[in-house]
Amino acid sequence: MPEQAPYLRIADELRRRIAEHVWEPGDRLPSRAQIGQEYGVGENVVRRAQELLISQGLLEGRAGSGTYVAEPRERVRMVRSSAREQPDGSPFRADMKAVGRQSDWESRSDVKVPAPADIAARLGIAEGDLCVRTVYEFLANGRPVQLSTSWEPYELTVGTLVVLPEGGPHAGIGVVNRMAVIGITVGHAVEQPEPRGATAEEASLLGIQNGAYVTHIRRTYYSDQGRPVETADIVVPVAHCEIVYEIPINRQ
Repeated sequence: MPEQAPYLRIADELRRRIAEHVWEPGDRLPSRAQIGQEYGVGENVVRRAQELLISQGLLEGRAGSGTYVAEPRERVRMVRSSAREQPDGSPFRADMKAVGRQSDWESRSDVKVPAPADIAARLGIAEGDLCVRTVYEFLANGRPVQLSTSWEPYELTVGTLVVLPEGGPHAGIGVVNRMAVIGITVGHAVEQPEPRGATAEEASLLGIQNGAYVTHIRRTYYSDQGRPVETADIVVPVAHCEIVYEIPINRQ
């Protein structure tokens, strides 16, 4: 077996001290130089170990102050399921109600935004075709728990009451219900989740460490005719949220 990387060994030692209550929530850790000297490693190794534990929610860094044991924070459960699509409201609101959390979100829509190549491919349109782009920040009990950037083909909704996802009489009811208003039946959705590090902008918005682990979900809704009607990039911080997929079983 290959030898464990030094920073992982140090992370295990720091994690053990937290688990054994040598350090309690709110305690400030010794300096990196002190920890490095104790374990016979360099400060860069200690830094990588601490960054790993910060990304996992065990530690938190405070600018100009040091590194501290994080206060326990219950992870929010988010269920990805066809049952999320309610006939009269937002899927996110239904998710949060199910776990006893207050839900809210902030959004900004821009119309006539040229589709980048990757978005165009996902929507089955030409690069540069106009879209409605909506950027969301979702909150649970006032804390950010999810980011999303949604794209819809402009020609699909232009001139209708649902051209703006968060404007007009049908604001905030979700893609499936909005499309139904204009006679489009959403038949299915495809989601592709993958782990990665948070960008600096995402970390700032979510209140997490730059590079902390997030789950990035590429989601696309399709009409019952197979046409993509919306695609979104959803970003969820791993330390604060757990994602559960509920799969319905159809019996003949």
